Amino acid sequence: MKTLIKNASIYLDGKFVKQDVLIEDELISKIGPKLRDAADNTVDASGKHLCPGFVDLHSHLRDPGQTYKEDIVTGTRSAAKGGFTTVCAMPNTEPAVDNIATVEYIQRRAKDLGYCKVLVIGAMTKHLGGEELSEMATMKAGGIIAVTDDGKCVQNARLMLSCMKYASNFNLPVIIHAEDYSLAGKGQIHAGKIASQLGFSGIPALAEEVIIARDIMLAANAKVHLHVAHISTAKSLQLVREAKAEGLAITCEVTPHHLTLTEEACLSFDTNTKMKPPLRPDNDRRALIDALREGLIDCVATDHAPHADFEKEREFDHAPFGIIGFETAFPVLYDKLVTTGLLSLERLVESMTSAPVKTMRLPDNAIAAGNPADLVLLDLNASTVVDPDSILSKSKNSPWLGTELKSKIVRTICGGRTTWEA
Repeated sequence: MKTLIKNASIYLDGKFVKQDVLIEDELISKIGPKLRDAADNTVDASGKHLCPGFVDLHSHLRDPGQTYKEDIVTGTRSAAKGGFTTVCAMPNTEPAVDNIATVEYIQRRAKDLGYCKVLVIGAMTKHLGGEELSEMATMKAGGIIAVTDDGKCVQNARLMLSCMKYASNFNLPVIIHAEDYSLAGKGQIHAGKIASQLGFSGIPALAEEVIIARDIMLAANAKVHLHVAHISTAKSLQLVREAKAEGLAITCEVTPHHLTLTEEACLSFDTNTKMKPPLRPDNDRRALIDALREGLIDCVATDHAPHADFEKEREFDHAPFGIIGFETAFPVLYDKLVTTGLLSLERLVESMTSAPVKTMRLPDNAIAAGNPADLVLLDLNASTVVDPDSILSKSKNSPWLGTELKSKIVRTICGGRTTWEA
């Protein structure tokens, strides 16, 4: 099967150039101007941008155990609609991904039924309990790419050091959800003026920063690659900057919602503005944008966290934390950051394609002959309306419901197969 994509502006070596791309079966076979090769299917991409498929290092597919919220089929289909060809599944499922059997279950279902590639991240501790090391060795042999207790945070520093040293033996990155429980308490939103105004208990920035500082020191001792998930404060960025300056193996990610929303969004009492870490003040948001632009923040990740309607429609302090993000990630960031001049299109694309690949040392995903045909076609002149009825995720918990965003994902190709077409 041959597919020829013609007249697109293609992301090559950090910039966009007008080229054609020929796909044969699962691979890119040729790139060049005005290709005339015979093809079974020809796509006229005039006026559109072709990029490597997006890669998400942080998603929750809820499978196994919470499939009323999401499952591997609906989650990967939603990801494909958002332009993602690879997503990394976090281990806070039921049961947790702390053994080889659960790893293999996710891999098998994703291979047989998925609309994109799914890479598995294993738990650091058994049952995510923060008390006993998980079966990292067998999970590594089974193909996990990293370990984390995401959704929870190991509070015991001695155990965390043991986790890091053990992970280091298998060259596994350690991903942290940074939250000191004693400081975070029962907080609902950022501890600041909005929390005081609304009468909510707050989660201080210090709850994140203390754990990041601790884990940087532990990672230096363990000689392990430390990756900070969903970083959210200016002080956290300073800690990462200092660690990188010392030559430590540390990387970090940021979510679209922390780049584009602030704590003031919570004034609406919309539970779709409730997430962990919480939305922060505008000075933190601006610091995140600056850090992404300069490359201090390595990549963007969605933290796609589906919840059923009946869970999010509770009172604010009883609703769960988290929002979905696959289908809105690129349109939100293009609309709010690129069109406003805060971020270049090239840096946005890099942060969602080659940067996450480099961060987790994944196989090369550049548009190049011989590489897998994992591609996304963008129409920057069109728009995306976030309509609950058109969302492919099982859950609809998005703060952008009802909004119109500039840009549109018009086609996603994974392994040479079209997995989404507008």
